[in-house]
Amino acid sequence: MNNKVSVILPAFNEEDVVEKVIDDVSRVMEKASYDFEIILIDDASTDRTAQIARQKGVIVIQHATNRGVGAARKTGVLHARGDIIVMLDVDGTYPAESIPELLKYMPQYDQVIGCRKSEQGTLRLLRQPAKWLLFTLASFLVKQKIPDLNSGFRALKKDILLKYLYLIPNGFSCVSTMTLSFLFNHYNVKYIPIDYYRRVGKSKFKIFIDTRDFLFTILRISMFFNPFRMLVPVAFFFLAIGMIKTGYDVFMSSASQMKLSDFLFIIIGVIIFILSLLADLIVTLNRRNENNGVNHANPGN
Repeated sequence: MNNKVSVILPAFNEEDVVEKVIDDVSRVMEKASYDFEIILIDDASTDRTAQIARQKGVIVIQHATNRGVGAARKTGVLHARGDIIVMLDVDGTYPAESIPELLKYMPQYDQVIGCRKSEQGTLRLLRQPAKWLLFTLASFLVKQKIPDLNSGFRALKKDILLKYLYLIPNGFSCVSTMTLSFLFNHYNVKYIPIDYYRRVGKSKFKIFIDTRDFLFTILRISMFFNPFRMLVPVAFFFLAIGMIKTGYDVFMSSASQMKLSDFLFIIIGVIIFILSLLADLIVTLNRRNENNGVNHANPGN
């Protein structure tokens, strides 16, 4: 692979491990003879993270205020000069030596994700069931299995990522958005098993707030790219409840007539189904307009 690689390192108060991460990345990339740059985005750290990174000779961009890991990743992408973007967290959890393993599948694939073999985060008893539910929902919506939705270690084609950069939130759900945006738009995504280590220092992940944000991200991206897939099951659920209740109230209960609640369930189901059709039509028209714009911009294609 002859493309230039930009390694983006979002960091917030990681002075205890930032030097090691930079050294590991530099050693691995130099050994593999990649044309690369390392960009560390300091998200308004209050410790020596930025100072240490500058001493290591990497590109350092600092946020004036703490904006979140997603905002840091977006800043890195906008400043990157490489055709291929590699992202990993500056907390010692991801093995830099696996970067060549990801890059060897580029540019055959559009995104290669480091799929963690184990869960080493805090509050594992809460995180694992929540992750299973989120992964199951996301897999259903994109119609393919997602073994790791929110890994912070991945390689992506910059030109594709830029198309969806405006959708990426500032928080932890940024990487989930990258995964879903590529999958919903039928880009080639590959998952590579990687080791995952216990982080150095204190985790910034907030189990309830960030899990909620992950859920909202899945629903939001689904509505943006494939609302029909998400809304139709909801519509059928209300319709089924309405029909079952109607059957019971008319044929089994003493009232022997349809109740207002039965009618409301059916109406809600019909309304959601109609909305799903309208939303799907809007998405289809938007995509057609985008494709026409591409064709007009590139008449030779």
